[in-house]
Amino acid sequence: METAHDVLMALARRYAFGDLAALITQGTLAADGRPARIAALCAFGQRVLDLDAEDFGMPEDAGEVPRDLLDRARASRMPQTPWERPRGALASLRPAYSLLLEVIAIRWHRRDMAALVAAVHIAAEYLPMLAWEPVLGHAGDPALIGASVCGEGSRFGVPVEPGSARMCDHTRAERSACERTLRVAKEPGPGWRAYLDRQHSQVASALGDCAARCRTPCTVMTRLDGLVRADLSDRCRLACDFTDGALVKLRHAAPVGHGFGVPSPEEVQTAWKRALRSLSRHPLGHKALAGADDDPYPLRGLPALFSAIAGADLHPDTLLQDVTERIASTLA
Repeated sequence: METAHDVLMALARRYAFGDLAALITQGTLAADGRPARIAALCAFGQRVLDLDAEDFGMPEDAGEVPRDLLDRARASRMPQTPWERPRGALASLRPAYSLLLEVIAIRWHRRDMAALVAAVHIAAEYLPMLAWEPVLGHAGDPALIGASVCGEGSRFGVPVEPGSARMCDHTRAERSACERTLRVAKEPGPGWRAYLDRQHSQVASALGDCAARCRTPCTVMTRLDGLVRADLSDRCRLACDFTDGALVKLRHAAPVGHGFGVPSPEEVQTAWKRALRSLSRHPLGHKALAGADDDPYPLRGLPALFSAIAGADLHPDTLLQDVTERIASTLA
């Protein structure tokens, strides 16, 4: 590299948005209007790469970040008030999982293994909700979910008396989260955001248990058509198997807590190979992973696995790639 421009272009191609923004703001480019545009694109790209979903499409981006990029990011945004429109990731998790696939691939190529494992962990937490989406018609939106899980014979979010003949397999935390999701849409913004931060993933886990693990199903499941129920159970079992697999467990491997043990790329690949062997024993997993050996994705077979669980074709997004292209064209 011979010029400052070459360095900036290389940083853009490596998705090094923070470093690129620092050089821009230090005056590496002449003050001709480009630094402000590039800095805004870098800030936007960094939020997306960090999966800071609550801040996707912030108002301050509107002047410098193209509308098409903002709209694509907002499709994965978690609404920050009960009445916010559009509903983003509460309407559908499919855009968010396509973005997760892109982020995981970028983290692999940057050798950011701690961030990669964190992204995999986030994906695992909401996989049961992704499986339920075709059945619910949305991604667990608290404003809508009651119609699908409440009613006579349902134990969703209902306290279960000790010694009851029909116990619910939900944990206490899951029951609390299920009860909260049925009323949180009527709470003010702070309560809504606290629910999203602490309990929404518990609702996803609880729904996964309903479909994959419940020993005494209530009307949450028995109201479903037999074929729909069987398909949902298969996809939720596969989601639970992924969550219990070796790759996700890397997140919890540090002996003194998260962040003190960062796996190497070799350890990540070893864990994923172990997970693949386990997932392939599941009939749906075996079918989904049949072509994994020819998959160019860094964690081969992961897009096909997420697609099988979603019941829809999912592919890595190109949002961050398109951000770098906009930065590169501005630099040029």
